[in-house]
Amino acid sequence: MNSRLSKSSSRICKSSRADKVRNIILSRSTASDIDSQVNKVLRGLGNPEPPLRLEDVRELLKLDRGYYSSTDDSFLRETISKLTVAGTQVLKRPGLLLEAVRKFDLRALYLPDRKRILLDQAQPDAKQRWNEAHEIGHSILPWHEDLMLGDHEQSLTPGCHAQIEAEANYAAGQLLFLQSRFRVAANDSTPRLDSIRALKGRFGNTYTTTFWRFIEDSHKDVPMIGLIGSHPRFPKEANGAIFRHVVESPAYRLMFDSLSLDRLRSEILTYCQYRKAGPLGSCEVSITDKRGERHVFLFESFSNTYDCLTLATYQRPHARVVGF
Repeated sequence: MNSRLSKSSSRICKSSRADKVRNIILSRSTASDIDSQVNKVLRGLGNPEPPLRLEDVRELLKLDRGYYSSTDDSFLRETISKLTVAGTQVLKRPGLLLEAVRKFDLRALYLPDRKRILLDQAQPDAKQRWNEAHEIGHSILPWHEDLMLGDHEQSLTPGCHAQIEAEANYAAGQLLFLQSRFRVAANDSTPRLDSIRALKGRFGNTYTTTFWRFIEDSHKDVPMIGLIGSHPRFPKEANGAIFRHVVESPAYRLMFDSLSLDRLRSEILTYCQYRKAGPLGSCEVSITDKRGERHVFLFESFSNTYDCLTLATYQRPHARVVGF
C-alpha cells in the first residue's frame, strides 16, 4: 500500500462517530481531495448541464454495470461464479462478496479488479441512481481500492465502514448535483422544503438525496437539521424508531449540540398530522445553543409515502422578556 493509501486508511479509522444515525461531516482536507476527483470527472464530461447522465460517467471511467439479487442467494452465487471464471479471478475468496452483502445489507457493490458496479435488482428504480453514483464514488477515490470488500484488515470495522461510506456518499452527492452548480442554485432559494422540491426536479435526483445535499452543502451560515425516516404517526423502523438518519449542517454542528432522538420526535409529534402523504404541518421550536442561549427553529415535515422528511431551520434568537 502506498503512503497516500496508508495515510488515508489511518484517517478513516480514527475519525468515526459513535452515533450511526447522525451524518458524518468530513474534514476539510478529505472533502477537498474528493472534490478534486469529482471535478476531474465533470471536466472530462465537458461540465454538463443537469441532470447528469450516469451512462456518460461510466463510459468516461470505463466502468461496467451489472445486477445481482440480494434476496436470491442462488442468483448471487451464480453472479460470483461468473465473475471468478471470466479470464481473471476477481476475488481470491469469493465468499467475501456474500459476507459483505449480508453483513452490511448492501444495495450495490463495486469490484475494483473488474471496474464493475453491481446493483441490487430488487431496489426501486428511484434508488438505483443514487446507489450507482455511490459506487462510482468508491471507484474514483484511489484510497478506497485497497479497502473494498475486506481487502484491508480494518476496513470491515463499523467505524471504518461508516467513514468509507460517508466519503462515497459525499462523492456521489458532489457528482449528481454537479458541485457548485447545485450550491449556487440552492443558495438562491429560501431554506424551506418547497425549495428542495423544486431543486429535485431540476437535478433529476430523489427528494431524499436532494434534501440531504441541501442541508450539508448550501446556506453555510444557517444552522439546519434534517430528519429522514418513517411517518412519526406510523413508525415502521426497527425497534419502533422513526429516524434512519439525522443530518446536521456544519453551521448547526458548530453552534449547537445534537438533540436526543426522543426530543426530536416529541417536537414533531406536537404538530404532525395523521395524513400519510403531503405536508404534515410545521411549528416553531426553541433550541439552546452551546453557550446556553435559546434560538428559534422552524420545524416542517413532509411525507412522500415511503419517507418522512423534516427540516428544522434557524429563524432568530429567542426573544428575552425583560422584567421591571
